Parts: sequence; C-alpha cells; structure tokens
Amino acid sequence: NSSLYHDNEGYIRDGSEDLVDYTVAAVDPAPRKYIPRIVCDLILLLFFKENTDDGPGDDRDTWDNPLEFLLSCISMSVGLGNVWRFPGVAARNGGGAFLIPYLIILLLVGRPLYYLEMCIGQFSRFGQVKVWNMSPIFKGIGYGAITGTIAQLSYYCSLMAITLYFLVASFAKDLPWAVCDDTDKDYNCTAIGPENYADNYYNKDVFPKKANIDDGLGNLNWKLSLCLVSVWVLVFFTLVKGVKSSGKVAYFTAIFPYVVLIILLVRGLTLKGAWEGIKYFITPEWSALYKPRYVWYAAVSQCFFSLTTGFGPIIMFSSYNPFRQDVYKDALIISFIDTFTSLLAGCTIFSVMGNLVEESEDLEFSDIEGGPGLAFVLYPQAIAKFGWAPQFFAVMFFLMLLTLGLGSAASLAGAVITIICDQFPIWKRWLVTLIVCICGCLVGLMYVTEGGTLMLDLIDNYGAGFIVYVMAMVECAAISYVYGLSNICNDIEFMLGRHVGIYWRVCWSFVIPVGLAANLLYFLITEPEFKSGSVSYPKVATICGWLLTGFAAALIPAWAIHTVATRKAKSLKEKIIEASKPTHRWGPQKKQLRSEWLAFRAEKDAKRSKKRFLCF
Repeated sequence: NSSLYHDNEGYIRDGSEDLVDYTVAAVDPAPRKYIPRIVCDLILLLFFKENTDDGPGDDRDTWDNPLEFLLSCISMSVGLGNVWRFPGVAARNGGGAFLIPYLIILLLVGRPLYYLEMCIGQFSRFGQVKVWNMSPIFKGIGYGAITGTIAQLSYYCSLMAITLYFLVASFAKDLPWAVCDDTDKDYNCTAIGPENYADNYYNKDVFPKKANIDDGLGNLNWKLSLCLVSVWVLVFFTLVKGVKSSGKVAYFTAIFPYVVLIILLVRGLTLKGAWEGIKYFITPEWSALYKPRYVWYAAVSQCFFSLTTGFGPIIMFSSYNPFRQDVYKDALIISFIDTFTSLLAGCTIFSVMGNLVEESEDLEFSDIEGGPGLAFVLYPQAIAKFGWAPQFFAVMFFLMLLTLGLGSAASLAGAVITIICDQFPIWKRWLVTLIVCICGCLVGLMYVTEGGTLMLDLIDNYGAGFIVYVMAMVECAAISYVYGLSNICNDIEFMLGRHVGIYWRVCWSFVIPVGLAANLLYFLITEPEFKSGSVSYPKVATICGWLLTGFAAALIPAWAIHTVATRKAKSLKEKIIEASKPTHRWGPQKKQLRSEWLAFRAEKDAKRSKKRFLCF
C-alpha cells in the first residue's frame, strides 16, 4: 500500500490504484481517516442544499395556488391589532370620529404602500433586503425594517403565550377568573369582590407584575415560559416547509377567526346594554380630530400595525408569487377586509362591553382601553357572566386570538427566515427556521418575567413604532427619487399589464414620504416623557429604547457607505452612481422574460420626457 497515502480528507491516489489489492484495507487503519469526510458529507446532506439557483426566478418556491397567497396575506394583516388594539384606540380617540383619520390614512398611506411592497416583492422575487438590487445603496432599509420585525416578533409571541394559557384554563369546569381561591395566596377574596376576580386572576395568578423595572425584570414565570415554548413550536411547524406549509395553515388561520367573531357578535347582541356599547364605539367625538398629536399619529400607527406594512412580510409573501400574479386586486381586497375586520371586531367587543358596563356599578366606557387589559381582563370578565356555556365562548374567543396571532407571527418570522435564506441559499430552510425559532423563544423569555409588560411597551414604542415609520418614509423616497418613479411604474405595468394611475404616483412620491415625515416630526417635538400607563421608565431604559431606534436608522447610512466603498468604479462620484443603479439581479431572471422587459423599458424610455422623476 505504499502507493497510497491518506490525510484528513481521505485517500489521495497517485494513479496506480489498479495495482493495489483493496482487500488489505480491511485491516489497514487508514480507512478510519474517512470518518471526517463521512461526517462532513452527512452534515452537508442534512443542513445544506446544492446551490443550483442561478437566479431568483429559477428555483424559488411558489404558492400552490393564488388563493393560498391571498389567505396568507389576510392572515398576516388581520391579527391581534384588529381585535384588541383597534377597538380601544378608536374609543380613546374620538370613537366614530377616529374612523375619518383612519380611513384617510388607509387610502393615502396604507393601501398604496401595501400595493407597492407587493409589486416590488413579486417583480424581484426576493425578500426585503435583496429587493434593493434595484438600488443597492439603500440595502440598509431592508436591514432596518427587519430590525423592527424582530422587535415586534419578540413580544408578539409572548402575547400568544398568555392567550394559550387562558385557552387551556377555559376548559376548566368553572372558569378560573369567575371564581376566587385565596388558598395559600397573599390576598383575600372577600376584600377583592366578584367584579375584580378577572383582574385579580390575570395580574396575581397568571402574570404577576412589578411596579417598575428600576431594579431589573424580576422572576421568570415558568408557566408562561412553557406556553411560550409551545407557541414557538407552532410557529416552527407552520414555517418548516416554507410557503408549502404556511399556505395550507392559512386556510384555517384566515377563515376561522371570522366564524368566531360572528358567533360572538350574535351572542353579544342578545345581551342587555349591547347597543349602548356599539353606539359608544361608532358615535363620533369631533373635537378629537383637532388633536393631531394623538389622533392622527394613532391612526398611522394603527394602520401600520394592522396591515403590517413597512415590516417586510408583504414583500416576502409576494416574492413567492408567479411573475404575472394580479396583486392589484389582492391589495384592494386585503385592505378592504382588514378595515372591515377592525369594524366587525369593534362592534363585537363593544357589544359585550356594553353589557359589562350596564351591569357594573363602577366601570365606564371611558375606562376601556385596548390591549391585554381588554383581552385578558374585561372580555373574560364579561364572558364569565354569560348565562349559558361560558366555557364554550371562552374557548372560542381565546382560540380565535391564538389563531390570529399565529398567522401574524408566522409572517413576521417568515420574513426573517427569507432574508437569511436569500443571503445563504445553500442553507436548508428547516435549519434556518429552527434557529430563528429557538433564538426568538430565548429572547421572548424576558417578556414573561415580572417586568415583561413594561419591556413589551418599551420595545413596541421604540423598536416597532419609530423604526417602521422611518423605514416606510425612506423606502418610498428611495424608490420614487433614486430608482425613479417612472421606472417602477413601468416595471409594474410590464408585470401586470396595468397602467399605474396618478393616485398611486402621488401617494408614493409625495404623500407617504412627506406626510409621514411631517407627522413624525410633529410627534417628536410634542412628545412628553414615554410611560407605560402611569409608570415611568428609568433613564437607562429610555436610552436603550432610543439606541434601538438609532441602531435601525443607522443601518441605512452604514450599508450605503459599505455599498459605495465596495463598488469597482474609481472616483467617489462614480461609486455613488454605480451603487444607486440596479444590479443585474434586479428584474425578471428568465431569459425570454428579461429580454421582453428590457425591450419594454427601452420603448418607454424613448417616449418619456427628459424629466426622470415626472409624477404624471
């Protein structure tokens, strides 16, 4: 065997292999050196895939049918924000009068931005980072948006964990928040009173809280931690096979909540005081419209939170569409359904709240706020007073919340996963999904501590709110004024065969970037000290919040500098110009489709005036 030698890579032969008696290898210790290669091959087989993707249009997953895409978008956009956030925000900001700024923002910001993100995702067939092959200098927008997505996803699943806890508790013979058991507890049920049982159950038994986080987050709630793990397991199995699995789950997560909402609305309308509650919800308080610091900013925030625009999942979902999918109709359908769901949920919630106020001596409509207090205290308290089968309605309500949360959480996590898979196409998707879910679960543990609620409000304000505002503004400005409004409109026209009208052009080029900038600037100038209810935060917490916002915003210039520095041009001016132009990866990648697109662009360029960014 002197003609052979081995190393950690296995045997390397010198051409005389045919003269060797390979039976000797059975007793030669050299074959054991094959073990590293076998292990490596096994790792490659399990965790990586062969990189045969020559272009994003060639080997990317697609939805099994257009209905799965539509239902997935509905499941993503119609979430907890519609059911427990919108009713409280509307009631707190003028009732029916709030619908005026909300619908205006929806028409001028929400729907145009939704349509734009659908179009660029489908046209590029990439997630929210590589979609910026259209203008690589703005790649930081994608990374900034995903920072906001991660922030929202981290606390979103903790809310689902509490929902899962209540769902399991709803199967008890007697609803635990309808009775009081002070055995081995530090409170007395007699002193609490029946009207406060639900509040006591949530704040004492399920989720004990600290008054502040000046000295840390406090102890970890092990019951909610187990629920959090279970929620992330659900998210993992929803996303493990990409759109092939999440598309099937969407049939349930998009349809089931409407069945429950209608059941709860019918039951609510039979209760005494129901119509008074609905009347309070829809009656306009016109004076609220003159408070832009609250009403208009709340309308924009609700629009972003509800439709999930600016976060990236819309781009991610549409990137799995066939190139000619008619997303124009999809955008209109989804924005209408989202608004309809918010109104339906508001009537459903306040029909029951009307009964609760009717039978309560202390509770007033003005005391009702959206969020966990509505979902885990007031509504369960009202359900406990149902004369028959309160357990059934409790199970339906919390199962609906869990379903709504799962659809939105899966879309947010899917956006993160898509970015990683786009960047590292040889990594197997199930492995990326597993790593993202494990990391998300570990980060989410801080929200199920005694100070978790305060952390949730902090991250929601600085991590999800401000970041998405900034990214949406810069996104529209970059597309309209750097890539070119005429260019993106021509791309959409080629893809859909539909001319882009003046309404979309004005919204993309002026209303969204300028309007959001003005609203955000006014809010920042008039913003008081941020508080969670009446609880103030230590300065270090507020500083960390601003650092999170600053980090996301800083990614835009940081990646711009990196992109310019890595261009091949010689002068700085030439590098900036090159970094602003589309790469060869932008646009259709299939040869015939790409040649048709380039010919279409050339024809449009020949007809267009010299003004590059003409809106009309």
